[in-house]
This record gives sequence, structure tokens and C-alpha cells, in this order.
Amino acid sequence: MARHKHSESAEEDLPKLDISSLIDATFLLLIYFLVTTTIQPREQDVPMTLPAAAPSEKPPEIEPKLIKIDASGAIFVGTGAAQLAMDADDNRSVPLLFADLQAYSDLAKSSGQEALVQIYVDGSARQQRVIDVLNALAGVGITKVTFTDLVDP
Repeated sequence: MARHKHSESAEEDLPKLDISSLIDATFLLLIYFLVTTTIQPREQDVPMTLPAAAPSEKPPEIEPKLIKIDASGAIFVGTGAAQLAMDADDNRSVPLLFADLQAYSDLAKSSGQEALVQIYVDGSARQQRVIDVLNALAGVGITKVTFTDLVDP
């Protein structure tokens, strides 16, 4: 009697893995993360011209506007006795500051000059408040901005 050898194929030795349940779980996780993600409002592009390393030789022709952000997030415009309180609440659109900056920008444009803004930020102020001010500046078209640490009391 002749023996028949059964040739075992190499495919039969390898275990089969059904990954359809893994694909289902992956899609469920993807859907979960898409649904639970909170969408934050997109910040505006702020094309600001920051000052050069060396000071310019001639002073600016228009008086720069000083914006002060204190530790609580309140926004003030001006210095000393002429300092005006603007937006003190957590309203991200800062309507009072926006209106003041619009008037300042219009004044600068009508005199043929470029508006210049200096920002003083308290060290413990929230960074989001600074971004709100920069968004207001970009909204009115003011691009010359500098940060300062000198404020008259």
C-alpha cells in the first residue's frame, strides 16, 4: 500500500484574525471624538508690525494710544487722569474698546498718519484677554503695535 502524503499548506497553519470588530470599534471612537470635540471660535490673523530692535530715529507723528490690561482682565485706555475704563467683563468682542480704536484709526487716517498702539499687560492677566485686544486691533486695521512695560501711574 502506498501512503499518500497529505501536503499541508502553509496557509492552514496561520491563524486567521477577524478584524471587522476592530474596524467597528475604531469608527465608533472616531465618531465619539468628533461629536464630543468643542469647536472654539477661530482667532483672526493678526498681521502686526512689531517694533525693530533699534528705536527709530524720528518719533511718531501721531500720539500713540496706550491700552492697559490689568490682572482682572479689565481694559483701560490712556494714562494718568485721562485713563478711561473700557471693557471689564469677560465679553470677548470688547465693544467699547473696538469703538474707541475705530475712532482713533479714523483720526489717524484722516490726518494721513498711521495709528500706533502700545499695550501694557499686567503679569498675571489672562493671555486670552491679550488676544481679544489684538483681535480688536486687527478688526479696525491697526497693524503697528508694541508691548511696553512702562506706564505712568
